[in-house]
Amino acid sequence: MTRDIHATPAYGRDYKSQAAVKADWAAGKDFRDAMTGQYLSVRDNVPAQVWVRYSKLTKLVRVQ
Repeated sequence: MTRDIHATPAYGRDYKSQAAVKADWAAGKDFRDAMTGQYLSVRDNVPAQVWVRYSKLTKLVRVQ
């Protein structure tokens, strides 16, 4: 069973819009798994739904 992954932008990045989050995910930028702290990106072929927190961690968008 795979779990949903909730991630945050890596390296102090933040986003103001869903479009910006999705664009950086598609471009292969790094994000961090909120539970494990591991870095991940679209290049890792993650077998789960990935949700990213943005806008100072107050909003959530599904990127995969």
